Amino acid sequence: MTMNELTFFWFSLAGFLVSGIYAWGGHIFLGRLLRGTGLMMLVSWLLLTIGLIMRWVRLDHGPFTTMYEILGSNIWSFVLFFLIIYWRMPRIRILVLLFLPVIYAMFAWMLMVPKTDVPLPNTYHTAWLYVHISFGKVFMGALIISMLVSVVILVRQFLDRWIPDLPGERSLLELSYRFLLVALVFDSLMLIGGAIWAQQAWGRYWFWDSLETWAFISWLSLAVAVHLKITLKPEPAYFALFIIFIFIISFLTFFGVPFVNEIPHKGVV
Repeated sequence: MTMNELTFFWFSLAGFLVSGIYAWGGHIFLGRLLRGTGLMMLVSWLLLTIGLIMRWVRLDHGPFTTMYEILGSNIWSFVLFFLIIYWRMPRIRILVLLFLPVIYAMFAWMLMVPKTDVPLPNTYHTAWLYVHISFGKVFMGALIISMLVSVVILVRQFLDRWIPDLPGERSLLELSYRFLLVALVFDSLMLIGGAIWAQQAWGRYWFWDSLETWAFISWLSLAVAVHLKITLKPEPAYFALFIIFIFIISFLTFFGVPFVNEIPHKGVV
C-alpha cells in the first residue's frame, strides 16, 4: 500500500465531507440546494478515481478481491450513478442530503478494513468478471436511488417545509418503482453473467453456497416487490418500507455474507 493511493482516498473523503456540509448548509440557512454541490462531488469522485487507478496500475488488476477494494470500487460506482441522476433529474437533487451519509459510512468502513494486497485468482482472468461486476454495480446503484426516494416518502411531512416543490407522494412512489425495475433487470443480468462465469471457471452454473443463496433471496425480494406493486398497489409508505428492507438485504448480501460465512463463495478470496 503506497501513501499516494491512500492520500487520494483521504482527499476524496474530505471532498465529499465538504460537499455534504455545503449542501446541508444551503438547505438549513437558505432553504435551497446551493449551486456547485454537484461539481464538488464530481471533483471528489475524480480524486477517488485517481486513487483506484493508481492501485490498479500498481497491482496490475482491478479492485475485485478484498473488502477494501470492493468497498472502494462500489463507492466509485454509487457516486457515478448518483451524479448521472443528479444531472438528469433536478427535482430530486435533494436526495444528495441522504446519499452522502451513506458514502461517508462506506468510506469509514473502507479506510478501517485491512489494506492487504492480494493477487488476482486465475479464475478472475475472464471478460465475464467485468460483465458480472458491471451489471452488479448498476443494480446496486439503481437500488440505492430507489431506497433514498423511499426514505423521502416516509419523511416527506418533515421535508415539505424545506422543499416546497418536492414531487407528490404518488410521483415519488412511481419514481422509486422505476428504479426498482432497473435494479431487477440488472440484478437478473448479474446473476446470469455470474452463472456463465461460474460454469467456465468451476464447471457448474450454481452451487447454492451462502452468497449465491442470499443473492437469490435478494433477487426474489425484488421480483416480489414488483409483483406487489402491479397487483396489490400498496400504499406508498408500506411499499417504501419494503424497498428499504430489500436494500438492507441486498447490501448485506454483497458486503457482508462473502466475508463472514464459513463456507466461502467460489469466487471470493
